[in-house]
Amino acid sequence: MSMVYLAQPAQQQQLEWLDGGTLAMLLDGKATDGQLMMGRFDVSMGEAPPYHQHTREDEVFLLLKGTALVWCDDQEYELAEGGVVFLPKLIPHGYRITSKKADLLMINTPAGIEGMFRETGRDKSSLRPPGFEVKPDPALADKYGNVIVGPPR
Repeated sequence: MSMVYLAQPAQQQQLEWLDGGTLAMLLDGKATDGQLMMGRFDVSMGEAPPYHQHTREDEVFLLLKGTALVWCDDQEYELAEGGVVFLPKLIPHGYRITSKKADLLMINTPAGIEGMFRETGRDKSSLRPPGFEVKPDPALADKYGNVIVGPPR
């Protein structure tokens, strides 16, 4: 990459996400020359993606605020505020937010999976279509190398 990328909060794309949460797209492959993507989730109790595995990228979660349960290869862990999890590609994993609110930083390397987030969520700067709901789509997930292996935990 030949140029530093800087985006102030007002420049970061805000996506409507699962259960009424928000995913802020902080960095994507375009900004990092394909090296990584970074997103920040503002979510509420019970938010949980399907149990899944990545075939292309490793993932890191940093729980900035709140608490969560994390499953990695069918082992359950409690994640406290400030806790971090490294999830290598091909390892099935999922999480469920257990606090009233949570602030979760996610990094995936290499980049690319942000396309799935953008196609699944809704850019909050656009009008919300009637009846719109954010819900995981196995075919769309597969397009980005994200395999859904079970329901949310």
